Amino acid sequence: MTVDARIHLLRTEMRNANIHAYILPSSDPHNSEYAPDRWKSREWISGFTGSAGTSVVTLKESGLWADSRYFLQAEDELAQSEMVLHKMFNQFKPQYIEWLCENLNSGDTVAVDGNLFSIGAIQSFEKMLSEYDIQLNTQLDLIELVWGDRPKIPSNKIFEHEVQYAGKSRIEKINSIRQEMNNHGADAHLISTLDDIAWTFNLRGTDVEYNPVFVSYAVIKHNESILFMDEPKIPSELLNTLNEENIVIKPYSEIISYLNNLNENESILVDKRNCNVSLYRSINSKKIILGTTIPRNLKAIKNDIEIEHTRKVMVKDGVALCKAFYWLEQTLEKESVKEISFSDKLAEYRSQQNGYKGESFGAIIGYQDNGAVIHYRPNQESSKNIEKNGMLLCDSGGQYVDGTTDITRTITLSSPSAEHKTNFTLVLKGMIALTMAKFPKGTKGGQLDILARQFLWNNGLNYLHGTGHGVGFFLNVHEPTQGFSSPGNERGDTVHVPGMISSNEPGYYKDGAYGIRIENLIVCKEASNGYLFFETLTLMPIDLNLVDKSLLTESEINWLNAYHEKVYEKLSVHLTSEENQWLVEKTKSI
Repeated sequence: MTVDARIHLLRTEMRNANIHAYILPSSDPHNSEYAPDRWKSREWISGFTGSAGTSVVTLKESGLWADSRYFLQAEDELAQSEMVLHKMFNQFKPQYIEWLCENLNSGDTVAVDGNLFSIGAIQSFEKMLSEYDIQLNTQLDLIELVWGDRPKIPSNKIFEHEVQYAGKSRIEKINSIRQEMNNHGADAHLISTLDDIAWTFNLRGTDVEYNPVFVSYAVIKHNESILFMDEPKIPSELLNTLNEENIVIKPYSEIISYLNNLNENESILVDKRNCNVSLYRSINSKKIILGTTIPRNLKAIKNDIEIEHTRKVMVKDGVALCKAFYWLEQTLEKESVKEISFSDKLAEYRSQQNGYKGESFGAIIGYQDNGAVIHYRPNQESSKNIEKNGMLLCDSGGQYVDGTTDITRTITLSSPSAEHKTNFTLVLKGMIALTMAKFPKGTKGGQLDILARQFLWNNGLNYLHGTGHGVGFFLNVHEPTQGFSSPGNERGDTVHVPGMISSNEPGYYKDGAYGIRIENLIVCKEASNGYLFFETLTLMPIDLNLVDKSLLTESEINWLNAYHEKVYEKLSVHLTSEENQWLVEKTKSI
């Protein structure tokens, strides 16, 4: 069925319900970045496969709102349908609501599935729409009526994430949550975000692509913990263990009735940024306390055991990457390689490492002009042939039981132009500057972001994505709360503290030509003088053929040489003699 045919079916149901516009987000009932197939309704209605964006269908028009990471991808994927791309230059502002206010009439009604929008978002929408006398209905899942073969809620088995990796037992974590509940005066705490639930209970699953989480809700009380998840998903031995630890299992579908039947004098802590409006409005309590999901901040600070495991997992990941890039260079001497084939090869070499559980996101393998598409992901149809010429951008990551990785390397496959070398070196200087930062306690991501951009800005260049994001521990590769971006959003406004693991990934993209990005993961640490600094965790050579040494300072050269010395020391012992010789060349001093 074509996209236009699907839109036609939706409009029929909209007319039947007297609805003038319907909004379809990328999220699921848990505000996840990557949604289980059942909730990929925006992708189904629009044909756009990117991980972020919002579709709006009115009785006459349809559009997709996406940010700069997806402009080129969206233009390509929407080309054969009536769906129009609306470019968002501020991804934190609901520009589609402004568009509806301008294009609908007084008295019209907009509808959404209330399971897919947070109460915070809905309150914002209602305020904006009411100024134009436009109503908002939050109780219509029209997609259920038109998506004939809609997937069911996943029923995959969950598994334990052992304490030897997690560093703390679920009892310790639940007790930490209860202490914070006391600080808020809360009798109960509703947790709806899947990664926070997985972290709290030291459990993992396979319900969501790339993120090792499982579909569930949780309520923590002072005398018990309730996990809303269908019991067949839990292996019998694990179920016995949870029961022994006073963790009550209730069906996933019973969360609404449970909240309906709360004692109205029982106080409950809710995060309105993540709690969907259907859940929120089902809570029978006179004492709803609005705050941040407690595990959200606890899990952002990795304990010493998690950090040590992450250091070890970077060795495994670096070995896999060296093998894959060595394979690529050797193969290109004989024949071209499809982008998708190299993506598969990266996953293959990672799968040979102990503890590997899958990719942490769909690998971005952008050859030449595809590298300028920030979130480009190759498939069999779109995949370019990588030749021994030009530049290749590779952004990939792995999920291991002992850590999560995310790394980008840009390499040249032939003699680079002066422009390539200059722009690559400007990006590298920014990455090094952020890596080498020394800063006082209380410093926010927005204050550090400029360190990575300054050299590009000085040359009239920029990139339109954040410089970095938090990274989970065998959890979501994009993890709140910290990161590096402009002030005014969570990543930019969060203070960096010891134990936080973040990506450091400045870039530059020339539409229709090439893309450059260099990414390492770094962990925040405290120096003896009380100031903070970053330790680099990622281990993989940076392409020296793209470096213009004349643009580097002595301290930058020293950092690069020391980094490559460490890469060689950690990885070489795990490689074949041929791969080792390749690594010697890649990590030589400049």
